[in-house]
Amino acid sequence: MKKRIVDRVIETGIVPVIRAPSAELATLAIDAVRAGGIDVIEVTMTVPGAVPLIESLVSRYGDKVVIGAGTVLDAETARACTLAGAAFVVSPIVDEAIVASCRTYGVPVLPGALTPTEIMRAVRAGADMVKVFPCGAMGGASYIRSIKAPLPNVHLVPTGGVSEKTAGDFIRAGASAIGVGADLIDIEKLRAGDSNAVTEAARRYVAAVKAAREV
Repeated sequence: MKKRIVDRVIETGIVPVIRAPSAELATLAIDAVRAGGIDVIEVTMTVPGAVPLIESLVSRYGDKVVIGAGTVLDAETARACTLAGAAFVVSPIVDEAIVASCRTYGVPVLPGALTPTEIMRAVRAGADMVKVFPCGAMGGASYIRSIKAPLPNVHLVPTGGVSEKTAGDFIRAGASAIGVGADLIDIEKLRAGDSNAVTEAARRYVAAVKAAREV
């Protein structure tokens, strides 16, 4: 089960980070990116009612969309998310208790780390993939390339500083997938009823990742 989810994240290559002021807008965002070809989603705990929202999304989409939980800061929240049906858990920090909780429930976990020491701490704790955050502040794709040289077998998911322009650079640098926030999920356009803009942006991201992998 864990390997299947990790493989699907890698296959899709893009993890939209859903930060929305309401469950309704979050659902609109998910529908929009799904229409653009992305079927892996991270719903952050900053969305109001995030845990029950995850439960309803899992019921609604089933296996058609992989729904994960993001911005998880403690083991109790990780447990609540996994019991709600979250397929994976993402945290901006390395917290061994979060990793242990996810391992207990058989759910892939992506702790957030930045330095090589933090990344290896996450791996040794049991991370399935590592969210490199905030990657843009460290040089973006060139930083991922530098990290992959001594740590070639670690699945890195850079987040922060990822855009349509840089998406392919991160993949070519060795990222297993990329985490994308506001550059893809334009909440104001969704609020204005223009979900097609988000769908088209998703399509461009999918094309960028595909092109980078073909090089």
